[in-house]
Order: sequence, then C-alpha cells, then structure tokens
Amino acid sequence: MRAQAQRQAQALPALTAPERGLPVLAELAARVAEAAGRTGPEAVGGGSELRDAACGYWARRGLPTAPGDVIAAPGAEPLLLALLAAAGGDVLLTRPCAAGYGPLARLAGRSAYHVPVTAESGGVPDPFAMLETVRRIRAEGGRPRVLLLSVADDPTGTVAPPEILHEVCEAAVAEELTVISDETWRDTRHDPHGTVFVGPAEMIPGHVVVLTDLAGSLTPTAWPAAVARFPAQGRGPILRARVTSALTAVRAELPPPIAAAAAYALGEPQPIRARTAALSHLYGSLAAAARERLSATGVLCRPPQTGPYLYADLGELRAPLAARAITDSVDLETHLSARLGRPVPGGHRFGDSPDDLRVRLSTPPLLGTTDEQRQRAFDAPDPLEVPEVREALSLLGSVFGELAGG
Repeated sequence: MRAQAQRQAQALPALTAPERGLPVLAELAARVAEAAGRTGPEAVGGGSELRDAACGYWARRGLPTAPGDVIAAPGAEPLLLALLAAAGGDVLLTRPCAAGYGPLARLAGRSAYHVPVTAESGGVPDPFAMLETVRRIRAEGGRPRVLLLSVADDPTGTVAPPEILHEVCEAAVAEELTVISDETWRDTRHDPHGTVFVGPAEMIPGHVVVLTDLAGSLTPTAWPAAVARFPAQGRGPILRARVTSALTAVRAELPPPIAAAAAYALGEPQPIRARTAALSHLYGSLAAAARERLSATGVLCRPPQTGPYLYADLGELRAPLAARAITDSVDLETHLSARLGRPVPGGHRFGDSPDDLRVRLSTPPLLGTTDEQRQRAFDAPDPLEVPEVREALSLLGSVFGELAGG
C-alpha cells in the first residue's frame, strides 16, 4: 500500500496544470486589453456587470436568476472549496468524479463518500446506492449534507438522462441534501439537438447551487473564472453569505481584465455562440474518432456526449497488461503518459479503485502542439483530415493496440 501511495505521489504532475486550449478568441482578448488599465479591484463575488451577465446566461437556460443570488470567483476550485466549507457536514461524490472534488472536500475538512454511477452515464449517482450510502453514513454517526454531481460529466463525457436525475433529486430532497450541480460542460454537447440536458435546479430549484467554470468552456483554460447560482429560498441565502465571507477572507476576487472577459462570454454574443458551437462539433468529432480506435483494441468507453473527455476501461485487457507489468491504474497512467507524450491520468485520480484499469483521455492534445496547428484543425471543414490530427489518432490506436497484444 505504501509503495502504491508513493507511485501516486510521483505521478502528480499529470494533473498539476490545465491543458493548453485553442488560441484566444480575438473578441475576448480585446475585452482583456480594454480593462487592462483598470486599477480598482473587482468586488468580491463579482461586480454588477459580471453578475448581470450571469443572470442572463441562466435565464436563457430556463433558470431566472437575481444578481444577488450570484457569486463569481477566480476559478471553480476556490469557489467549490468555499461552498463545501460553508455547507458543512459530509459530502457525497460519484464514482468516478472530477479529479478535484475529493481533494477539495478534504481541504474543506469534510469527509467524502463515493457512490457508484449507473451503467448509462457518469456524473450522477445510482439513486438506490445513494440512499444506502446516506443511511450507512448516518448509522456510523456522520452527517451527510451535500451531494456534488455533474449531469454533463467530467471525466466520462456523458450526459445523465433526466429520468435518473429525477430519482436522484427526489432522494436528495427526502434526505435533506443540498445539491451542488457542476454544469461546466453543459453547453458543449456534441449533438445539442439529440442529447437532452436537464439540470437539478429545474427539478428542485430550492435545493440546488449551480456551479459553472468558464475556463475551457467559454474562456481560455488559463483564465480562471467561475460563477455560482444560489437558490433564493431555503439554505441559499445562508450559503451565499458564508461563501462570500470565505472568499473575502482570502481576497478571492477576479482580476478586472478577466472579469470583463467573463462578462462578455456570459453575454453570449454571436462570436461566443459560434465558437461554442464549433467547439462542441470539434470535441464530438475527436471523441468519436478516438473511441473508434479504442474499441478496435478491446477498450471499453461509454459513448462520449459532451466536453473534451472520454473515460477508457481496459479491464478486458488485464492479462496482456499484466504481461507488461501493468497491474493497476497507476502503472497504466505512467505507461500511457510516457508513450503518448502527454498526461493521461489514471482512474485513481477520479475516485475509482487503482485496481480498475481506467484512464481519462483528453481530445484537445490531438489537435497538435502549437497554436497554429490547433487553429488549423479548428478551422478545417473536417479536422480528422488534418495531418497532425491523423498522426495523433494513429499513435493513439497503435499505443492501445500494443497494450492489447497487437
């Protein structure tokens, strides 16, 4: 066990920094440049322009919101950390879940319990397993207070069906849980007309805090900005006040240039809408092509439906992997990161057992290593025909083919 922990610690650079994204949209860069001379600090929680833009963003998605119910922060991580600290009690997470959830819960001083997801999708727990976990926590003297889920999921790239979510929401209300809904990737569905997204705030509005990380979905990955929508009733006002106090204590205000860009992005003018639509199509093309190559080698993946990730299960290749001294996801992460020349985090990063041979694959690195290559692939009528993309997909297929014994 100690050796495994040491190997995990040595592999930490796999997730120490956000991935390089596409070149910055000119209109966003212009907003940053215009605000670069501002010397006054942005208000903690976001200024009026940013909060008004967030209200409009959610109103267009069927969630009327008042500016007083919105908080902005320099990144999803500090915002989620403040949320978990403010909510109190124990936290329920899915298995698997986004890599940062567990560490942030521990940093907030909260015990975290993983609940398995259903066969259909990740991001939302199996409702029966969730109820059993809640009862077990209470029997052991714990206080389950928070359910953190993601309908449009990182790491699996799936979108949970509304009927499963409805059962989970009913159970959450019955067990008096506050739901934190991470909706970062809701707007990058690969088939926005064929994949239905329904969030928990539409089902149980008084019990849900909606969290959206703009970095990577609406703004560049290196520009940390996130917003949260609190319910106007129930625990909402208390949570909002506690989160604001926590962010104030650590001076977690947005830099004015980033706040200006975030407000522009949340307003969704035509350049942002066009970029989001093109990005969704690009992610869909890359993910489908990557899954096709993985499937040909015996690797299983739930069909990716949103965002830039897909989650690969190599359990069917356990025997040939063991012949290469790859016996868990830590070994698998090390091997694939070296062979592909980029971080390929193992399933242990996302709450899965290291014995489960799983990894999360990211599609943007398939576009190339320079801004010029990435922009060329983004602009191409068919990105799969771009030489750098073809080569990257070929390498992906050959590396997994080797693991399968090919």
